[in-house]
Amino acid sequence: MSARYLLDTNVISHIMQGRDALLLARLTQVPVGQVVMSSITLAELEYGLHRKGQPVRLRNALTQVLLHMDVLPWDEAVATCYGEFCATLEVQGINLSDFDMMIAAHAVALNATLVSRDKAFAQVPVERLSLEIW
Repeated sequence: MSARYLLDTNVISHIMQGRDALLLARLTQVPVGQVVMSSITLAELEYGLHRKGQPVRLRNALTQVLLHMDVLPWDEAVATCYGEFCATLEVQGINLSDFDMMIAAHAVALNATLVSRDKAFAQVPVERLSLEIW
């Protein structure tokens, strides 16, 4: 499978809320198997659920999302990409949060487009990270 889009945590959260018709419509335009999430994103979502006391509605929403996209592991190849990616951005004076750096590096390692609504990613040069706002 060749992932085309890696969805950031904030986009998955909007999908789970189910109130953004344009986002949901855009998602249905992408072929099955072309949209994935990072295991880092899943970790952030699980943390959020536990902080909120595991609300049933959100747990069910996450379960539904997971039925429709793969969660890709943060493996050795991604870790290697992360080291180079972070060091290069640091030299350029670009600093993102640790999780944002990990998710961005995952997209770079997959050669996928990161889909996010986080303005912090706009700091990353387009030749380093393919980014779309949905």
